[in-house]
Amino acid sequence: MKLIYFAWVRERIGKGEEDVDLPADVVRVSDLLEWLKERGENYGAALEYPEVIRVAINHEHVDHDTPLPEKGEVALFPPMTGG
Repeated sequence: MKLIYFAWVRERIGKGEEDVDLPADVVRVSDLLEWLKERGENYGAALEYPEVIRVAINHEHVDHDTPLPEKGEVALFPPMTGG
């Protein structure tokens, strides 16, 4: 699965994208965020509060309880702010 990181999520993780093989028990967006948090200090810092992270699967914004596709692209965004 291809993961793409935007804005301060990208900055904290230290990369803009990566391809990963997910464990069998990572089946929903919420599982993915928790799994990523455990991948290292940078991921933990970026995903300390996973509830604020916005997620898109194949360019469509989804809720954290959405099942992950077998293949595709998952993008992680920080909360949007207006100005």
